[in-house]
Amino acid sequence: MPRPRTRGGLLPLMLLLACAGCHDEPNRFDKVQQETRGQKATSDEAVAGGDFNKFFPRSEGDFSVIYTQEKKGFAEAEVKKGGEVLATLSIFDTTSNPEAAQKFRDATLTLDTYPEVEVGSLGTAILVENRMQVQVRSKDAGIDKAGRESWIRRFDLPNLAAYAKIQ
Repeated sequence: MPRPRTRGGLLPLMLLLACAGCHDEPNRFDKVQQETRGQKATSDEAVAGGDFNKFFPRSEGDFSVIYTQEKKGFAEAEVKKGGEVLATLSIFDTTSNPEAAQKFRDATLTLDTYPEVEVGSLGTAILVENRMQVQVRSKDAGIDKAGRESWIRRFDLPNLAAYAKIQ
């Protein structure tokens, strides 16, 4: 007995309809991916992260300063006491992200001669020579704003400023 013709045509039609719904709709990440394709995440002018280490505070007394990250335009260290991380210290070269320096233009606070901003409830940052952002971020309320400012002052800020001028 011959097969009904409607069945043979129905299977390809069902496959065609099933595949028609299989394409991905673009999402917000796809748009950003398209817009930034081929762009570098870090500026060629950004300073090597290891170059920043000489400007960080040194370990002293009960406090240890341990370097945790170095990459082009950025370096980070942790402040530890008794093995517990109290804060993170960082220097960021804003040439890769000029918007990061913008927030200091409207700063109403200064730390010594540097514009200062609060970064959330646990961070304090300054901008050195309109380029280098120095930040201290508390890991808990154990280090308050005055404590963060004290750690910022332990950086070698005059030499960081001189270094920023020649970059």
